[in-house]
Amino acid sequence: MAPQDKNTPPPLPEPLRVAVADSHTHLDMQEGSVEEALAKAASVGVTTVVQVGCDLAGSRWAAETAAAHEAVHATVALHPNEAPRIVLGDPDGWSRQGAREAGGDAALDAALAGIDELAALPQVRGIGETGLDHFRTGPEGIAAQERSFRAHIEIAKRHGKALVIHDREAHDDVLRILREEGAPERVVFHCYSGDADMARICAAAGYFMSFAGNVTFKNAQPLRDALAVAPPELVLVETDAPFLTPAPYRGRANAPYLVPVTLRAMAEVKGMTEDALATAVAANTARAFDY
Repeated sequence: MAPQDKNTPPPLPEPLRVAVADSHTHLDMQEGSVEEALAKAASVGVTTVVQVGCDLAGSRWAAETAAAHEAVHATVALHPNEAPRIVLGDPDGWSRQGAREAGGDAALDAALAGIDELAALPQVRGIGETGLDHFRTGPEGIAAQERSFRAHIEIAKRHGKALVIHDREAHDDVLRILREEGAPERVVFHCYSGDADMARICAAAGYFMSFAGNVTFKNAQPLRDALAVAPPELVLVETDAPFLTPAPYRGRANAPYLVPVTLRAMAEVKGMTEDALATAVAANTARAFDY
């Protein structure tokens, strides 16, 4: 692909015959209006999107957007990398000692209280993305991440909402904390990143596994192996847009209208027809987010 193509949106894929949902997207990080994104997605059979919050302001925006658009459902949370930022302070600003003196733990508690308040809204269908990220946050941030994750689990259970998990290079610790705290009734591993063995563990626990465009990448055979063993009734599809654009458009901006590209690749891995997988995914997403 020529470099100049990187700024050109990928073309519209052939529409799906069975409508599905994008189970995880960030409309607030994408070009254009919400209305444009929804119309473009609907034109190819992606008729529902789950707008995901990553901080308090973004979670408020998600809730407001879901209230204004029937096709949008919201999730609210502090991203795993947001919790250490709140507690330790901006690495480009406060020192860690300064953050503690300024009440970093109290600031995290206040932010979590804001998420708890949003969680009560009917258009908020999930608590996430929360979890652990050992890739972007170093050892000094682990305690804040774990405290935030445990708090989000409690919020999800108390409000009866799905828990949407961000798990990056932290599989064992995420599964451990879910066991220790007791998982909510509905758990979604967003942008599933584990192997086939972990997929079997998730399946045994009844956790949903949501696959993104990176399942199409050449180096992603372990993801495809995981998808192959994941039960069809626990599989979701997502964009995580504007990130993780599926092949052959990797490197260009992602958007909900590209879900069909990923879903067709998933169907091939699963040995299912496109319509059969779309039917399963649509039902699974509605069940996961209770809409």
